[in-house]
Amino acid sequence: MAAGAAAHVFVADLEHPRLDEPDRHHLERVLRLRAGEEVTASDGAGGWRRCRFVAGATLEPHGEIEVVPRPTPVVTVAFALTKGERPEWTVQKLAEAGVDRIVPMTTARSVVSWDGEKGARQVTRLRAVVRAAAMQSRQVWLPLVNDLQPFVSLAQGGGVALAQMGGDPPSLERPSILIGPEGGWDEAELAVSLPRVTLGPTVLRAETAAMAAGLFLCGLRAGVVN
Repeated sequence: MAAGAAAHVFVADLEHPRLDEPDRHHLERVLRLRAGEEVTASDGAGGWRRCRFVAGATLEPHGEIEVVPRPTPVVTVAFALTKGERPEWTVQKLAEAGVDRIVPMTTARSVVSWDGEKGARQVTRLRAVVRAAAMQSRQVWLPLVNDLQPFVSLAQGGGVALAQMGGDPPSLERPSILIGPEGGWDEAELAVSLPRVTLGPTVLRAETAAMAAGLFLCGLRAGVVN
């Protein structure tokens, strides 16, 4: 990514980059960009280019399209639903950390229920939060936010581990970590034959545990954590 750009945005087409209305408003009214200032634009799939901000919704390209390979392995954090606005805080921090796939999850002891239309609205909101966080952190791969999924479906995948005190340290051999609810996993969930990873010596809130899992895995992948 180019250093020194005034802002970073996602666009549908890098050949003809255009801002959607919320992004245009943010650049003009919140960041108060002036015509001619440099903006980086990304398609959310690894492609990006330098542009200049001009009046209206159009960006003026002034650099070639470059492509950044997706980091491997793909890092996934699934978290049990929490109360209030904490899911939004959770996905924001996971996106900033560089987590590739974020999954809101239902568990036996979940205290929050997102049923039907409410669930669809909540996931749409989480995706908007993640998009804004990925723009703020200048990412070219837009993290994926899955629809709400039950624990049992996530536990069947490969490379998956449960966050649980007393487990092994996080490892890229298990790049998907499931974060339980405030009341902890129930006996049936713990009985599933999944490896367990510990996120530290203290009991963490669910949202803090999710952030810690994302930071550990992305730090390992980037080589900044041993």
